[in-house]
Amino acid sequence: MKRALSFLALALLAGCAVGPDYKPAVPPTGASAPLVSAVAGIEATTEPPDAWWRLYDDPLLDRLVQQALDANRDLAAAQANLSLARASLESARNGQYPQTNINLGAKYGRDGVTDEILELDGHKPQTIWVFDDILDVSYELDLFGRVRRSVEAAHADAEAAVAARDGVRITVAAETTRAYAQVCALGEEVAVAQRSLAVVEREADIARQRRTLGAGTEFDVVRSEQLAAQTRASIPPLQGQRRAALFQLTALLGRTPSQMATEADTCVTPLQLKAPLPVGDGASLLKRRPDVRLADRRLAAATARIGVAVADLYPRITLTGLYGGVAPSLGDLTANPGLTWGVGPEINWTFPNMAGPRARIHAAKAQSQAALAGFDGAVLQALKETEQSLATYGAELDHRKALGEALDRARRAIDMAQGQFAAGSASTLDVLSSEQALVAANAAVAASDAALAQDQIAVFKALGGGWQ
Repeated sequence: MKRALSFLALALLAGCAVGPDYKPAVPPTGASAPLVSAVAGIEATTEPPDAWWRLYDDPLLDRLVQQALDANRDLAAAQANLSLARASLESARNGQYPQTNINLGAKYGRDGVTDEILELDGHKPQTIWVFDDILDVSYELDLFGRVRRSVEAAHADAEAAVAARDGVRITVAAETTRAYAQVCALGEEVAVAQRSLAVVEREADIARQRRTLGAGTEFDVVRSEQLAAQTRASIPPLQGQRRAALFQLTALLGRTPSQMATEADTCVTPLQLKAPLPVGDGASLLKRRPDVRLADRRLAAATARIGVAVADLYPRITLTGLYGGVAPSLGDLTANPGLTWGVGPEINWTFPNMAGPRARIHAAKAQSQAALAGFDGAVLQALKETEQSLATYGAELDHRKALGEALDRARRAIDMAQGQFAAGSASTLDVLSSEQALVAANAAVAASDAALAQDQIAVFKALGGGWQ
């Protein structure tokens, strides 16, 4: 009866796995609500596409992003880490199947046991060949789910590696677009500065001509030349920044500086969206963000490892078997009457000292609590980054609108100043001040166009777009 009850208990336990089952973590309250910083008419509630950079309708940008995704070294490293995690998963799955080992050997020499037998029969010891073969087979009865929990943990680790790879992919796509947008925007800023320089140099020439004719003063000439020199001085830093952005783009494409991405050098117009920026809502954001998925998978792996640790409290039962023999020739290995074979259970149990397994359980639970806190932190970080990027983008749109109005006023002011100066009712100082205001307004508008493109890219990156 005791033996029957024991086998019945084992049969019931065969379908069990100790430790907690993973349940998806509940995001903080309000995490799935609509984004509070989205503005109707500026941002749309539609979901952003995976290849969001195509919204700019720039074929060159599309090619550059694809090249970066194919050649970027950081992405290649992330893909290698994913392959490593998948190999670990295959190793964990191997524990679900019988383990086999074959040991074949051949030795030439003297065997002590054989020599002793020969001496008992009155024969002299002999130097002979001895061949042996042993086949070992073992299979762990996963009664308490240790192997199953190990596979669960390895599977979650592999999914976490996928999420990490997707996160790198998002970064590569966003940074490539950012570098290209910076090249384009700085091209516009350089062009604006050069046009402004042409205007102020022309006015400086007029001032010099007026002085030659006796209608102007040396002071007027110096002031106009000072404005021209100041405008000219603003160009080299912009050109240096643009070249630096080209080097950044080149590195993202996996190229050396000698292979600079000169194809982007022709872009001198800031990137512009042809439609309202699609942002979706909070719920879709949490599904898209790879860092949130990464935190969730880490929590799943930590939960499974609690089960692995709990299983160590119970006996580990393994069915083992062996078959083999020893013979003086290969042909006698299978016909030898002294063949060795056996089959039976093997029990491995850390008992009664359970301090080690219990310590590992406490450590696994602590790691699970840390993973849960990390998940909440990832959700809050995702929402914060998205709201911040939307708020910054909205503020820059208002800034650009105000700068556009200021530029219109500066253009009207210079036209009026030049007309009044020609009529004799305005001084050269009035014209010069109007020129300074126009140069500053043009530069500010160009800088705002650059900032808008960067802010849009920050929004797309925060939304988690760029992977499939």
